[in-house]
Amino acid sequence: MSHYKTNLRDVEFNLFEVLKVQDYLGTSAFEEIDEDTARSVLGEVERMAREELAASYVDGDRNPPVFDPKTNTAPVPASFKKSYDAWMDAEFWRLGTLKEIGGTPAPSTVQWGMGEFVLGSNAPIWMYGAGPMFAGVVYSNGNERDHKIAQHVVDRRWITTMVLTEPDAGSDVGAGRAKATLNEDGTWNVQGVKRFITSAVHDLSENTLHMVLARPEGVDGAGGPGTKGLSLFLVPEFYFDPETGELTGERNGAYVTNVEHKMGLKVSNTCEVTFGDPGVGGGEPARGWLLGEVHNGIAQMFDVIENARMMVGTKAIATLSTGYLNALDYAKERIQGADLTQAADKTAPRVTITHHPDVRRSLMTQKSYAEAMRALVLFTASWQDKVMLAKAGGERDELAEKVNDLLLPIVKGYGSEKSWVLLGTESLQTLGGSGFLQEYPIEQYVRDAKIDTLYEGTTAIQGQDFFFRKIVKDQAQALGHLAGEIATFVQDKDGHAELKGERELLAKALEEGQALVSELINQLMSADASSGGDVRNIYKVGLNTTRLLMVLGDIVCSWLLLRQGEVALAALAGEPGKDQAFYQGKVAAAQFFAREVLPKIAAERAIAEATDLSLMDLPEDAF
Repeated sequence: MSHYKTNLRDVEFNLFEVLKVQDYLGTSAFEEIDEDTARSVLGEVERMAREELAASYVDGDRNPPVFDPKTNTAPVPASFKKSYDAWMDAEFWRLGTLKEIGGTPAPSTVQWGMGEFVLGSNAPIWMYGAGPMFAGVVYSNGNERDHKIAQHVVDRRWITTMVLTEPDAGSDVGAGRAKATLNEDGTWNVQGVKRFITSAVHDLSENTLHMVLARPEGVDGAGGPGTKGLSLFLVPEFYFDPETGELTGERNGAYVTNVEHKMGLKVSNTCEVTFGDPGVGGGEPARGWLLGEVHNGIAQMFDVIENARMMVGTKAIATLSTGYLNALDYAKERIQGADLTQAADKTAPRVTITHHPDVRRSLMTQKSYAEAMRALVLFTASWQDKVMLAKAGGERDELAEKVNDLLLPIVKGYGSEKSWVLLGTESLQTLGGSGFLQEYPIEQYVRDAKIDTLYEGTTAIQGQDFFFRKIVKDQAQALGHLAGEIATFVQDKDGHAELKGERELLAKALEEGQALVSELINQLMSADASSGGDVRNIYKVGLNTTRLLMVLGDIVCSWLLLRQGEVALAALAGEPGKDQAFYQGKVAAAQFFAREVLPKIAAERAIAEATDLSLMDLPEDAF
């Protein structure tokens, strides 16, 4: 039986009852995807995820790829290859692929609803299969030659990689030292070492195309320090004819020189890649093409990074959801102890642990967060839909772009932290000692989930990006719009009376959250030396940006749950039929989250307002 437990009903509830995506399905932007098609796709991918993709999840962990330094290979297990081929053969990935290179564009909401099932059942399948999405980035940023390369990636199913991180630079991408020099034929030689490169070695396709950030040398108007000096190069593992895509048989000088030994997500090869080192492989140079023949690498790569952050957030909530559903099934069957009201009666019947108060608290905690963060992912995707719809009409929706940008750090940073913590402290804990055993999937979920807080920008980086770029640089336009939507919701006189108290809690939390934003802005202004401030006060901001990210994540998630609660109450007032328990659960989750989570925000504000520099003044030896 598959480890993976899905919540298709909740995905459909979000899409069709709350977000109402059917209102624009089948329109010019998504003319081939109507409501029936979307539901059919979601249903089939959900089935495939449970029955075919999840089949190799455990084997990929227990028998991970082994790197052979003599051949620079690390083949994946046969079971995983079978699951991967099943996914690629089904071609649902075309829904996230540009129409110009063979895609059937679907709304982002449908794409990520579908993506949850793949990422929850066996995330590395989605990662290895990201080539068509990467190809879209190549096409959108490229010239005529690059358009052909993008088509080859799709048609020949090449694996693609995003190659940013260097051993000494880490998250400081601008400190990278990989360099590129121009050849007479217009190609470039790339030289350097990169690490933490996902999918750089495998036996899943005939070729790998690396998208490499490097610093061009000896070219006017290019190079220089920092991220602005970086350019993006397309460097294949094997040379090919850009016109036809046919491999020439020649090996390029891009070699995987190590595969990391990891605590989780083991079947996904995380690699060190060495480019153009005379002492590695056959000593060949690593030749490639400058994307678009323009030196605009970091902006081009951000198209990939933003998609990757959405992927990480979706993977995180997908894992929490199946962790919760596995814990729920266990709790319904595990008999232990008497009901608390009969604890003193030694002859009282033993009950399933769902009768115990703290287990119920734990289960509702898991349920409310999993469903809140699913709502967060799909709500964010709905703004991406607005961007796509505007573009299809020859326009630009700048507000949608800004709100999407604001929400992405919450999806990635908040989503990954909450999922990782709750999987260990609640989902695994529900199973007791059994949860620590490999006979149950949650111990693997915990190990696989930790990486979500680390790659594609750690939580601390997400917090700083959220405050400095998405709030301050944006002059809080997107945040103001979102706060306005929440304020309108809590003031709605037509809201159901059953949620009146929770709306009041949300109103108070919104007030506290806005005060926290103001406090950080004041701390930032007080660090302006040109206005007589103390530059060291910037430390106060740095001590609170992650706090702000988590607080606003709680507020947005509570609002989304309460919106769902309103929809559910309306359904319950009609004829809910077999869905009555589902709708009751939606209302309960919204009430629980508001009552349990929102009151804590006042304390977070007080902590931030009391921040001083004592921690930064502490000598290192005191740690």
